[in-house]
Amino acid sequence: MTVTTDIAADREAVLDQRYRPGLLAHCYRMMGSVHEAEDLVQETYLRAWRAAHSFEGRSSVKSWLYRIATNACLDALGSPQRRALPSGLGQDPSDPTAELVQRPEVPWLEPIPDRMVTGEPDAGPGDPARVVADRETVRLAFVAALQHLPARQRAVLLLRDVLAWRAAEVADAVGVSTAAVNSLHQRARATLASVHPDAEATPPPLTGEQRDLLDRYVSAFERYDVSAMVHLFTTDAVWEMPPFTGWYQGPEAIARLVAVNCPAERTGDMRLVATDANGQPAFGLYMRGPDGVHRAFHVHVLDLDGDRVRHVAAFFDASLFEKFGLSPELPAAPAA
Repeated sequence: MTVTTDIAADREAVLDQRYRPGLLAHCYRMMGSVHEAEDLVQETYLRAWRAAHSFEGRSSVKSWLYRIATNACLDALGSPQRRALPSGLGQDPSDPTAELVQRPEVPWLEPIPDRMVTGEPDAGPGDPARVVADRETVRLAFVAALQHLPARQRAVLLLRDVLAWRAAEVADAVGVSTAAVNSLHQRARATLASVHPDAEATPPPLTGEQRDLLDRYVSAFERYDVSAMVHLFTTDAVWEMPPFTGWYQGPEAIARLVAVNCPAERTGDMRLVATDANGQPAFGLYMRGPDGVHRAFHVHVLDLDGDRVRHVAAFFDASLFEKFGLSPELPAAPAA
C-alpha cells in the first residue's frame, strides 16, 4: 500500500506505535539483546522523525521504518563481536562440581519477553500471522544461530525470510545490488544450516503432557528435589547460565550442578513464577535469602522435546525481571 499522506507535514505519522513490537522483534533478532533492541527502536523513531521531510510515499511507513531500523542495527554492529550462549563458545561440557566462573564482560545473548514483541493484550487488533511469526522467529536457537552471521548477511536473511521482502527491496534497503543480495542470502542460509540445522523449526503448541511437565518442573525445584529433576530432562539436555561460562549436558550432570552449586538447601528456598520468553515457556526464579525474603535470582527459558526438557538457559541478570514484568521480590508465602 502506497502512503499518500504528506509525512513532512504530519510527523506524528512516523511515530505510529503500532509498529513498535515488530520493530523491536526485528532489532532483537539482529542484536541478540533486548536492551540494545529497545535503544535501537528509539533510535529508529528518532531518525524517522528527523528524516520525515525526505519520505516520498513510494513505500509504506512500515517498510520505511524497517529500513531505518535495519540500518541503525548495521551501524551498531560495526564490531565483529557476536552475542552467544556458553554452549556456543566452542568449549566442551563443564564439570558440574567445579567452581563456577563468570565473565560479565562477554556480550551474552539475552532473552526477550513475548509481551514486548507481540504487544499488550489491549493494544488493539493486529495481523495475527505477523504476531505468530514474530513470536516464532525470536526463539533462542534461531537468534543464537543468527549471531554466527556477519551483520549484512544477518540483515539480508531477516528481510528476505522473516519479513518476506523482495530481493530488490532488500538491495535498496541495505545499499547493495540485487545480485549481491541473492549471494548474501544464499551464504547466510548455508551458514545457518551448518551451525544449527533445526534453528528455523517451528515447534507445535504445548500439549497437555508438556503442561504437566512444566508443573512437575516447578514442583521439583520448589521442593528442591534433585532426584526428581533427573527425570525431567532428555538424555542429551543442555543447561547453561550466562554470565557463567560453563555449560552442562545430561540429566545427571544438571542435577549434580544443582546439588553442588545452587545456593538452595531445602524445600521452599526457590520459588518459580511462570512467564513467556522467545516464544517458549519461561520462569522467573526467586531465591530465599538469610532474611527469609525471596529475591530475583535468574530467568529460566526452556525448550521442550516431547515430555522432557532438552534445553534450559538460565539468565543471571536481575534487570531482566523488570523487562518481564516480574517483581524483584515475592511476598511471603502463606504459612502451611
